[in-house]
Amino acid sequence: MFIILSSVLKADYYDAIVGGGSVSGLLAAREMSSKGLKVLVLEEDHEIGTPEHCGGVVSQKALESLGIIPRLKTIDNEIKSALIRTRNSSFDINSENQRVIVIDRRSFDKELALQAQKNGAEINTRSSIISVRFEESRFKVKIQGGKVFVSKFFVDARGVGTLVNKGKRNIIPSGQFEVYAPWIMKDTIEVIFDSDLYPGFFAWIIPTGEGKGKVGVAGKNINPNLSIEQFLETRGKPYSIVRKIYAPIWISGYVKPFFDGKTVIVGDAAGQTKPTTAGGIYTGGMGGIYAGRAISESVLEGNGSSSLDQYENNWLTRFGSEFDKLLLFRRILERLDNKALDKLFSDISKNTIEKISSTGDFDFHSFALKHFLNTQMSINLMSTLLGNEYRKIVKDLSKI
Repeated sequence: MFIILSSVLKADYYDAIVGGGSVSGLLAAREMSSKGLKVLVLEEDHEIGTPEHCGGVVSQKALESLGIIPRLKTIDNEIKSALIRTRNSSFDINSENQRVIVIDRRSFDKELALQAQKNGAEINTRSSIISVRFEESRFKVKIQGGKVFVSKFFVDARGVGTLVNKGKRNIIPSGQFEVYAPWIMKDTIEVIFDSDLYPGFFAWIIPTGEGKGKVGVAGKNINPNLSIEQFLETRGKPYSIVRKIYAPIWISGYVKPFFDGKTVIVGDAAGQTKPTTAGGIYTGGMGGIYAGRAISESVLEGNGSSSLDQYENNWLTRFGSEFDKLLLFRRILERLDNKALDKLFSDISKNTIEKISSTGDFDFHSFALKHFLNTQMSINLMSTLLGNEYRKIVKDLSKI
């Protein structure tokens, strides 16, 4: 009897349990299992990669940083340009100087899961976590149905829900429909700003192929379903909606600390999504990689929290300054009405657009945003809107 019980305990004991089987959690699992750690990933949904919340737009360079060469079936489309609109103005940014692709997140996440599994990680779907307790120097993670798993570390990659549970309120509703429509341009992303319809954010069209794409909206206090349907009506028929997804997004920057004791937080759960677009494949993915490496070092070297400090330091060194600048731009965006947006967009010169197209970095938006705002009209407009606060913004922008 004792021998059987010991065997069960050994089978259910892990160096780390990862809550959440999305990009950041799977990359953390990949890194830890590659170092020989015993790792378990618990995903609440019935399938890795479902539901597909994000737009899936990422640069080839970012994927290489994540250690990923996507399979052909994972790539839905390649983007050549982005068309940025307000009600009465627009401009086009060329992205051909860097490869920007749209990935099929369902296939992409499964590819990450396969990488982690090949390294030895275990992955369980339909495993909704109902409690995480730290007792006697170990975690006891209970899933729906009553089964309990035990581990040294717990990696929280459960997304925006973790921030909600912490009482964070700067979360805005969003929705995204998969749509078939002849008016979707195959290689051009569209971004539409309208402070009345999408306050604090925007609408978007991300093409996934000829005549098909992802149409989405986000904004403070909006009804995403109604907003997307109204947007589609403005584009005109024919169109067909083949899938609807709703999910809250976080646009208020990283949330420190990234660890609490032996609970390590990654991805959306740590606010590692861009304040401008809420995208997090690259930034959250690197969070998972840094966290996985830090936990591995802590387990193998036995140096406690010093390795976890390094996780937070590495991420902030790479992305902290960029996020701080993007939050400044978000403060500006949230104060612009449609009249101000039109003025701002119409004042952007052809030379500015060409400079951004040729030298901008898709993964670091602050370079482009700085040049958008570096016109006399923009300066006058921001000075009027922000008053004394503008001095701090100018000072911070000068560091970009």
